[in-house]
Amino acid sequence: MRRGAILLALCALPAISACGLQPMYAGGASSGVAQGLAAVDVPPIPGRDGWLVRNALRDRLGVANAGQGDATPRYRLDVRLDDALEALGVLNDDTISRERRILRSRYQLIDLATGEILLDATAGSDAGIDVVSSEYATIAAEQRALENLAQDVADRMATRIALVLRERERAGGAQ
Repeated sequence: MRRGAILLALCALPAISACGLQPMYAGGASSGVAQGLAAVDVPPIPGRDGWLVRNALRDRLGVANAGQGDATPRYRLDVRLDDALEALGVLNDDTISRERRILRSRYQLIDLATGEILLDATAGSDAGIDVVSSEYATIAAEQRALENLAQDVADRMATRIALVLRERERAGGAQ
């Protein structure tokens, strides 16, 4: 039985290698995608949620480390955020027992050379929060939820931007 499994695995190897999957960042920091991500300018986004998302984006895009050499951005990422906190669980005495924090982002990736909008998309995430008797604990949970949501939304945005830049590079449109 074990020989059959090994034989099956060996036969499947050519099929797996032909599936078309390719590493996104092949070539490390010198790859076209990594250089394209580092060339994205992320202007300040208003509010605490904007500050958190911008910092997370700059970390993921590699913008924070790109300030030494060629600091001329090729792209600009315009971001608008919507942060909402809504009551989910309401008890008999009209007190809230559970909240949901929602962070949504509408963003556009713009080629600065041509003014072309390369990507116009949305990203979002939400988190549930227990409302407890300690007001401090509830506020701390709301803030921590916002921090986690900012990281998640930035991850989604960075992944989508990387995909667009990879397709642009494949098509020969990257400069």
